[in-house]
Amino acid sequence: MPVKIRLARRGRKKRPYYHIVVADSRAPRDGKFIENIGFYNPMTVPASIDLDRDKAYEWISKGAQPTDTARAILKFKGVYFKKHLMRGVAKGALTEEKANEMYEAWIAEKEAKVEARKADTARERENFWKMVSGEIKPPKKVANEEAAEAFRETEEEGEAAEANAEAPAEETAVEAEAPAEEAAPEAEAPAEEATAEAEAPAEEAAPEAEAPAEDTKEEE
Repeated sequence: MPVKIRLARRGRKKRPYYHIVVADSRAPRDGKFIENIGFYNPMTVPASIDLDRDKAYEWISKGAQPTDTARAILKFKGVYFKKHLMRGVAKGALTEEKANEMYEAWIAEKEAKVEARKADTARERENFWKMVSGEIKPPKKVANEEAAEAFRETEEEGEAAEANAEAPAEETAVEAEAPAEEAAPEAEAPAEEATAEAEAPAEEAAPEAEAPAEDTKEEE
């Protein structure tokens, strides 16, 4: 009979939890099972896992095939690490005492990390409810001094570049205005000369016209 280690869903809608069971692979997901070897709740932080490692190792040794999620849980709880160590014992690479010692050390380290994570989660939840109730103030965001200094330096460089760009522009404007002013007097001078020359012939022509008129009167 093909046997699988898998999850059997329990709980209500949107709030599931699972039993880790050994069951016939032909049975429905939430149907009959051979043995219940653990509990898994993914809704907590971190996820709650309660597993009988010895029974899980026993079924794995007998050839039970876990599903993907069940395999991840067994690896996390050290069942596959124990299988690896026992394989080394069978090959003579390790003694059974040494393998058990390594296994216990691994389990202790893993459980310490899990407990630390649980403590952090409990502390965060407590601080959250204190902030909601107004018992403590929310933590102030500390500015990154290095980032602020870099930002200030960038602003100063930008201002210097703008000043350097404005200075040549002003010099160019002044240079353009100077030739224009020089050209204006030069244009005015020829105009004045032409006006004076035009007035002079007109004055000369007026006396000449008056003279013949006087001669005509005398002859009469």
